[in-house]
Amino acid sequence: MKVWRFAILLACILGIAGSARAAEGWKVPAVTKKLPNGLIVVVSEDHSAPTFGICISYRIGFRLEPPGRTGFAHLFEHMMFEGTPDAPKGTFDRVIEGGGGYNNADTRYDFTEYIDSAPVSALEPVLWLEADRLKTLDFAPEHLENQRKVVEEEVRVNVLNQPYGLFFAIDLPGKAFDKFPNAHNFYGDFKDLDAAKIQDVEAFFRHYYAPNNAVMAIAGDVNPTDAFAKVEKYFGGIAPRQVPPKPDLAEPAQTAERRSTEQDKLAHVPALAIGYRMPPRHSHDAVVGALVGELLHNGQASVLYQALVKEKKVALDVEGGVNFVFGNPFEYDGPTLLTSFVLYPPNLKEDDVLAAYDATLNSLATDGPSPEALARISAKMQSDWYSNMEVPVDRASLLSHATLLDGSPDRVNEVPDELAHVTAAEVQSFARAYLVKTHRTIINRIPAQAAGSEKGGR
Repeated sequence: MKVWRFAILLACILGIAGSARAAEGWKVPAVTKKLPNGLIVVVSEDHSAPTFGICISYRIGFRLEPPGRTGFAHLFEHMMFEGTPDAPKGTFDRVIEGGGGYNNADTRYDFTEYIDSAPVSALEPVLWLEADRLKTLDFAPEHLENQRKVVEEEVRVNVLNQPYGLFFAIDLPGKAFDKFPNAHNFYGDFKDLDAAKIQDVEAFFRHYYAPNNAVMAIAGDVNPTDAFAKVEKYFGGIAPRQVPPKPDLAEPAQTAERRSTEQDKLAHVPALAIGYRMPPRHSHDAVVGALVGELLHNGQASVLYQALVKEKKVALDVEGGVNFVFGNPFEYDGPTLLTSFVLYPPNLKEDDVLAAYDATLNSLATDGPSPEALARISAKMQSDWYSNMEVPVDRASLLSHATLLDGSPDRVNEVPDELAHVTAAEVQSFARAYLVKTHRTIINRIPAQAAGSEKGGR
């Protein structure tokens, strides 16, 4: 899948601006319109620069792909760049990049997004290109074969031939959850990818890539009335399609800790993946959980890094958070985990690390966070959120995702205020209620060469 990042310098500059806007209670303007074919369009006007960003989010992600079609959501992200009868492969990139813009895409648990950014003079060509590939693709068998190979090579590079192989993102949900949508390998089993025929791919496209299964957001140097008219011009004639119903995502309650051990032929030091089931996304507890995830894991000043790496020296590194790896901790639409990925010294046992880890979480439940730590994380999360909304294409993404998942773009303006009002007492209550053994799953990943002497440490 494609991954995109903005320059660190730009992020720092915008972070300063974001902090100022947070203090002012700045609200992102957003106007919404639903076309007769079901496409929802959100426009956010900002004339600070003669550019725009577009995000089209389709309600098809890892979690929503049907059994027997594992990896199809990600595969289709790639297929959308294989061209159409009217714009053969390469046209999309050439038109946008030739006009000074760029485009990208990525797949998450609950949606696949496509983003474009360019000077405002390119708005109509970009809309034509996006509408063209929503109408139909060039379903040539060689395109499927090409992208199947690309995806399978990506799996080899990122999973099979990589130390730890994303086990904290792939294996952990598979053991923490019981239902197929939440638990299957999102990259896709090779048997499913290899079995796919072009007719299967075309059917997948017709089922999920529909105007009534998408939200488009446009942010930047645009007028809402004009932008709506342009979208209607290019997308209005695309007929709605029958979209499969959303699967039942509700998980049965977890009643006991789940633990397992895996061997890793490429790793040199052992690692733990620890996942706690989180509360329902639309609850206030979910906002508290998002903050707790950052409090525990955000950088070297985080609670877990300071306790495990700096003080007790039972870990080499600690990373994690809510919805770890797949975007920010607010953009998901089903069961998720607060995940810790802990590298630890090979001379220690699993339980040595877990004892220190549990003591740190128990301290949070007993004493709560320090006022300084809580204020720092709250301010940083708010600043990061506002900073993302400064960049047109990032703002378009947040607005598109919020509208797709929450039914309204208003959510982007609610998050900072909710974060600002999280209290130390709420953090304590969250730790007591959710960071408990009956909510967690643990995988101990040990180097294969050490497996013979590994006793489990339990």
